Amino acid sequence: MITAGLTSSFKYQLLLGVHDFSVDTIKIALYTSSASLDANTTVYTTTGETSGTGYTAGGVTATNVTVTLSNGVAFVDFDDPTWAGATFTTQGALIYNASKANKSIGVMNFGLIQSMTNQGFQILMPAASSDSALIRIQ
Repeated sequence: MITAGLTSSFKYQLLLGVHDFSVDTIKIALYTSSASLDANTTVYTTTGETSGTGYTAGGVTATNVTVTLSNGVAFVDFDDPTWAGATFTTQGALIYNASKANKSIGVMNFGLIQSMTNQGFQILMPAASSDSALIRIQ
């Protein structure tokens, strides 16, 4: 089961100054419906990870990562992650910090199983705003 949200360990680690989105390598890995990801996920795992043509274990690196403060809300944005020539099935994703021992940040659930056959797959990130950004601290 994949349950979306920021992970509990990420929230705790923020207060300890573990994550620095301005320099750390943030990655997005894809998972099948057999994965078990939720608020208690602490690190990247290969268990239940998607496999297939166009997908490399560990996922892709987030590009153009920015941190913004607006209306008293801090949020993170990055370009929509993309996999070209994809032949695989996925239902969710784990965002994690590869620079910090693969510590988890957040879990995404796509709502339904996504199946691709030799086509592009892209996660459309929510708008970069204090109301809708995927990673935000209010």
